[in-house]
Amino acid sequence: MQFLPTTCGALLLAALLPCAQAQSTVTVSGTIDIGVYKDAGKHWNVGPISRSHLKFSGSEDLGSGLSATFALSHRFNSDDGSTESASKPFWHGEATVGLKGAFGSLQLGRRLDVISNNDWAFDPWYNFDRLASPAWDLWHYNFPSDPKGNGGSAEYGRLNNGIFYDSPSFNGLTLHLSGSPEERTGDTDKALSAGVQYKGAGFGAFVAHGKNSAGHTDTFIGLNTRVAGIGLMGAYDVSKAGASKAKATTLGASYGIGATTLQAGWGQVDVDGSKAEKMVSVGASHALSKRTSVYGDLAHKTYPGDSATVYGVGINHSF
Repeated sequence: MQFLPTTCGALLLAALLPCAQAQSTVTVSGTIDIGVYKDAGKHWNVGPISRSHLKFSGSEDLGSGLSATFALSHRFNSDDGSTESASKPFWHGEATVGLKGAFGSLQLGRRLDVISNNDWAFDPWYNFDRLASPAWDLWHYNFPSDPKGNGGSAEYGRLNNGIFYDSPSFNGLTLHLSGSPEERTGDTDKALSAGVQYKGAGFGAFVAHGKNSAGHTDTFIGLNTRVAGIGLMGAYDVSKAGASKAKATTLGASYGIGATTLQAGWGQVDVDGSKAEKMVSVGASHALSKRTSVYGDLAHKTYPGDSATVYGVGINHSF
């Protein structure tokens, strides 16, 4: 008597499961980057020149054009397999859940703030290369996105306890917002950033302004275009922390020749009227496949009373 309903229930569940599974997706992705390089301290290193990470992300179709989303991203050191830093959380890269639909996307948790989530398009190395990227060295000098975001220490890029909104595109224009309603012990403000981006045929622009929980501010302007196959880009960033004011200017170019991409960059940052750093850099990346590339970087960096030439070669695999 109990067998039939149980069997029918099991058969019904088995019939429904494929349908439910087809409406959900989970993706495992990431990047493993490692190279041999000489740093500004004139030391040789075997380790990541860019960043390495492992990411789990997915979505569930809720119907009527609405989807639930999630993302978990762990950052690690490819040279020894350790977590990127002991002070950073395990899911350093991202830990969000949210909704996506015709209204755009809304996420809650830890993620890149408005500025850092969009500024990469205005640097030849996508703000992702510790040797050659002017953006890596010079942008957001006085602006940790979350002054206590890594176990009490400063985080440059991400925001804890955040709310993030990205609008759909309106004729190439998108609106981006990020902030947190929380005030922790010692905070003087609530984090809030806003930006507008334009992506058109052969031209892009991004303007953003942000304030962190310590009251520091950052204003970013970026432009990019393509002329005769050459990608040209520039950015201007002003970050303020109390009485200190840092102004960073960067220029960059990229050019593709078959599977090889050539890069060049220049930039400087002035802090309180004095040059804190100036740099010029070149690089080349060669794609061995859609997922694997080898590359080389060279940069000369000038500091007050000192200078350094950094260089290295590496391999990067994405999956």
